[in-house]
Amino acid sequence: MAVVCPECDNPIVVDVDEVEEGETVQCDECGVDLEVVSVDPLELAAIDEAGYDDEDVTHTDDEEEE
Repeated sequence: MAVVCPECDNPIVVDVDEVEEGETVQCDECGVDLEVVSVDPLELAAIDEAGYDDEDVTHTDDEEEE
């Protein structure tokens, strides 16, 4: 099955029989790491270095003390 990369709109072919939720795949075009959020329907989410690339930013106590 083909899905579109949420970062660069490149089509990514993923065999839904070969992946499970929580696994990561990489976009061949832009190199971003994507996590398989759902397999039915197939859904991918971009992951940044700190985790998910979403708008919910959490700060640790160490960051607030600086």
